[in-house]
Amino acid sequence: MRRRDCAALDSAGLNLQAVFNLDELPAQMVAELRRRFDPGARFRQLILIGHAGKTLWASVRASGIASENPIDDFSVRTVGQWFAQQFADNCREIVYPGSNAPDLQALGKIAGWHHASPLRIGIGATWGTWYAYRVVLLADTELEPSQPIESESPCPGCRHKICIASCPGSALAAGDLDLGKCAAYRKQADSSCKATCPARVSCPVGSAHRYCDEQIRHAYSISMKSIERHC
Repeated sequence: MRRRDCAALDSAGLNLQAVFNLDELPAQMVAELRRRFDPGARFRQLILIGHAGKTLWASVRASGIASENPIDDFSVRTVGQWFAQQFADNCREIVYPGSNAPDLQALGKIAGWHHASPLRIGIGATWGTWYAYRVVLLADTELEPSQPIESESPCPGCRHKICIASCPGSALAAGDLDLGKCAAYRKQADSSCKATCPARVSCPVGSAHRYCDEQIRHAYSISMKSIERHC
């Protein structure tokens, strides 16, 4: 088994990485991955790459990429370069980002990155909600598999539930995000949630790693366009 060198990913802000042997993942997940992406069973491992904190956005901005999806484009390019340098004799296929993504939260749970939150996005004890899945690839590598991060969800022990109180659309009033209420409030002309999420920003967990305002605006502007198209 080969140990991986992820220094180039870390420096770019793609600082979360996990390696799984495919035959050790849940059978249903593997069957779906094989059916959609690898019917010839070429690949032995799945590599999950994410980012946490502020560095990735700074790297994206410094790269000069000005596409519609600069974070995705930068992440795919950076991971592709890293893989080519580290594993010149190996094959890989990127299966996320894309419209046919695998179950990212399920992979995040296996890696120990993800705990459920009232916001329906993952939360962790260190990074809070300020992390995201960036690239998933299948590869014929023989890397040392990752050990899951051992941590507990910070939400059950939270006494103040400030995220619920801070939601201006009352979409968290029942203790879990009501997507219909959230979308309806965001679409209002005077909504304060068009390019941010006061509930998410209010959470104290991992607040030192909170994205900069520009990245928050970028992310929520994209989701706002989706709501306007589909809701």
